[in-house]
Amino acid sequence: MLVKPLVNPAVGENEASIIQQSQQGDAEAFRQLYRRYQAKVRSTLYQLCGQHQLDDLVQEVFFKVWKGLPKLRNHNFFATWLYRITWNVAQDARKQLGRSRQRIHQPSSALADNEGEISLQLSRPEDSPDLLQLHYQDLVQQGLATLSFEHRTVLVLHDLEDLPQKTIAEVLNLPGGTIKSRLFYARRAMREFLQQQGVQDVF
Repeated sequence: MLVKPLVNPAVGENEASIIQQSQQGDAEAFRQLYRRYQAKVRSTLYQLCGQHQLDDLVQEVFFKVWKGLPKLRNHNFFATWLYRITWNVAQDARKQLGRSRQRIHQPSSALADNEGEISLQLSRPEDSPDLLQLHYQDLVQQGLATLSFEHRTVLVLHDLEDLPQKTIAEVLNLPGGTIKSRLFYARRAMREFLQQQGVQDVF
């Protein structure tokens, strides 16, 4: 199975203090926020956008966080707000890549989903990875590439990033029923894809 980043939406007293200090322009406090959340942001962007310009996208997210923090009124919504910014950056990257593809011929070996969305690179191996684990991660990335960006987003946020459906609805500003429907479809499509590859009892 893929390693799932831990998500703790509740803001503790210490974290609330760090957020408040960051809002007041404390660079060291903001560095602490970055260290706490950059792995989650990077993981989400990687699942949605692949390796292409990943470092730049992560930096863009935290630049927007730094600029927007003074406007955040409720610290308890920081994680939801952060995921919304991450989603917006991923969506903008998708649009920019779509425009680039109209001007530049892409190599035929690039992975692309059935709606011409962002191609995904295969998972990067971790230190001393188990070959079976690495093979499964590769299959998951290929399966995600067969989904539309909208369905992929819901599946990534829910099943790979452990966000509850209610939070995803808030991040994407969509009704809960829409999130539930997209998740059902995405899971079914992923399950069918992986079963075709010989992987059972997943999603």
